Amino acid sequence: MLLLVMVTGCTPAGPQSASVQVKVTDDGSIPKNESISLDDGEHAAIANLDPALLTAVRKAAANAKLAGVELRVTSGWRSAEHQQRLLDEAVELYRSEEEARRWVHPPDKSAHVTGKAIDIGPTNADDWLIQHGADYGLCQAYANEMWHFELLTTPGGQCPQPQSNAG
Repeated sequence: MLLLVMVTGCTPAGPQSASVQVKVTDDGSIPKNESISLDDGEHAAIANLDPALLTAVRKAAANAKLAGVELRVTSGWRSAEHQQRLLDEAVELYRSEEEARRWVHPPDKSAHVTGKAIDIGPTNADDWLIQHGADYGLCQAYANEMWHFELLTTPGGQCPQPQSNAG
């Protein structure tokens, strides 16, 4: 199922409006180089996240906003089919399954498929979350993916060292 949603917003300069089409799909995919709000609970990438993870990220986002940083979701929950597509695309890109698996897990090993991982952007949001995420239990899981966060400690605890990569 593919649903197109029309979003209209006002610019700070006045009441002019701009229309942007955001694709909403059942598989949790978010188009490349795009992001969605943590408040977009209708999107499968948000709606299917583990409730504890979503609560922690929303709390972090509220405090990041006070510091002038907006946390955006570049990937959240993914269907197994979407995860497999990402792995297949990575194998094609890197010309090696071993190299692809440094970046993308197969569906049976992906924390995205279980709703226990979230990718955040932009870079300043990743930096903020790396510095403050442990306050919410959120930790960077992989050293080569500054955007990938999981609940890996208790709130206020210490994050484990990130694994070198997904492989």
